[in-house]
Amino acid sequence: QVQLVESGGGLVQPGGSLRLSCAASGSIFSINVMGWYRQAPGKQRELVETITLGGKITMADSVKGRFAISTDTAKNTIFLRMNDLKPEDTAVYYCYMKLVTHTQLELWGQGTLVTVSS
Repeated sequence: QVQLVESGGGLVQPGGSLRLSCAASGSIFSINVMGWYRQAPGKQRELVETITLGGKITMADSVKGRFAISTDTAKNTIFLRMNDLKPEDTAVYYCYMKLVTHTQLELWGQGTLVTVSS
């Protein structure tokens, strides 16, 4: 059974940095889309940044120049480096993968809380 496990959230002061990680375990043939979404209290889940197998990146305007996605394809792992964090970045961050095992799956991580506060 394939699952995603996230790590790396926490409390950080405004202007600080964090790195989130998400690893997919199980028998995986390919991962076509990897990315991060977030959900702030009282708001809908929104896209942060995604990357396709072909390298196309989609990113929210609010994080451009501050957040960067990277991958370790050999380990089926995705990272989100977040710099210059702001209070409005406070949210539960979810990793997402669209992958192929014996079938095509869309999976979400369990979520990790990022709190930006002084």
